[in-house]
Amino acid sequence: MSTLSRVQSMYARPAFREGLQDMRAVSLGIAAWGLVTGVAMVKSGLSVQLALAISLFVFAGSAQLAVLPLIAAGAPLWLILGTAFCVNLRFVVFSAQMRPYFENLPRLRRVAYGYLIGDLNQVLMIRRHPHPTQDPQQAQYFLGVSLANWIAWQVPSILGILMAQHIPGSWGLAFAGTLALLGIVLSLLADRMIAGVIIVASALSALLFWLPLRLNLVVAIVGALVVGMAWEAWSSRQLGAGGLLDGTKP
Repeated sequence: MSTLSRVQSMYARPAFREGLQDMRAVSLGIAAWGLVTGVAMVKSGLSVQLALAISLFVFAGSAQLAVLPLIAAGAPLWLILGTAFCVNLRFVVFSAQMRPYFENLPRLRRVAYGYLIGDLNQVLMIRRHPHPTQDPQQAQYFLGVSLANWIAWQVPSILGILMAQHIPGSWGLAFAGTLALLGIVLSLLADRMIAGVIIVASALSALLFWLPLRLNLVVAIVGALVVGMAWEAWSSRQLGAGGLLDGTKP
């Protein structure tokens, strides 16, 4: 089957199209932040080739942004790698949450889905399919939101990398990207667990701003992970006891 035929076959699936549609609502904010990250990588001293490789192979915007100040400051390699590791620890939780959905799929597909996992497509997947059933439509939906997320990030990020030397700093792209990211975050506050994680991470980051080498970001990520994992454990106990989170019975 040709590539075009595969694309047409995927798009013909309603669950895949639904995933594309759901991600479209936040794609503009993702694109703006991707553009800012692409520009920031080159402005921080990375070569175009290295920035492109990081964007395509690392594909973790928060980790990329967290290590850029360290790279620009000439921080030791162990600190750069440790920071990226801590920031990306949340993907361990994400992958564990996704395992029941995809554990019967071939290994190569599971690896590909692991690469595509991100913050927003993870949230949308859990919202749309809170209970894993290994129904093929769940995998199709995840592929739809994930490919939309990947394209919305990569295309502007690559454009930012290629155009970085021609974009003056006076344009204030960083501020625009911050506003875009803020819009995405605010759209997620309806979920109590995510709201709690955001509040804890924001508070720790602000209170520990005095730490050198942006270590406040590392502490904020770790604190958010602890809160998220504690909430998941508490939720599981509540559901196991036969009650819902609002105290009612099913």
